[in-house]
Amino acid sequence: MPSKQPLLGSLALQAPSAATQTVHVEPSTCHNLSFLKVYNILREYRRLDDTIGMRLNRANAAARDQQRDNDDNKGVNVQEQACFQLWRELVENWKRRTQLVEYCVSVVDQSLSEKKVALDAANADSSVQRRLQGEIFAEEVKRKQVHNELSIEAIVRKRSAEAFRSRCQFFSPSPADEDARKVWAAAQR
Repeated sequence: MPSKQPLLGSLALQAPSAATQTVHVEPSTCHNLSFLKVYNILREYRRLDDTIGMRLNRANAAARDQQRDNDDNKGVNVQEQACFQLWRELVENWKRRTQLVEYCVSVVDQSLSEKKVALDAANADSSVQRRLQGEIFAEEVKRKQVHNELSIEAIVRKRSAEAFRSRCQFFSPSPADEDARKVWAAAQR
């Protein structure tokens, strides 16, 4: 039985994480932006985008090796297979990140709205009003930061899509996959 050697070099970056974990995002997670960024939730999701060039190289090499080992793939374009596989991974990652950011946007927006309603209701006590105004200001800052993540996501997607198109020039998502086509069109802008 061969010993399990650790992945080294670019293969370690390209390979899926061996220690996968399920992250449960709660409203408190969205309010703690340092957790959202520093503790690798979005960074881990963006890892595929950050290594797209190297992953395309590896995917092409792996597909060529597979084709060489298995002569049943005659007539199948190796690069198309590699591009299709990486495209699926990109789209799934993009969907998860968008879902995470949009959830946090809604949580922070709702919290801000609730604090504004509380400020309107607390019209008598000036100390309560000052405290609520401070909380509203803090929520507005947080809201801007979370909304900035949507802009960052658009930039990351565009950069990844450009790198992908440069290597997979003839790739086009399947007409049957409506979600992938929408993502493809959005990334082209």
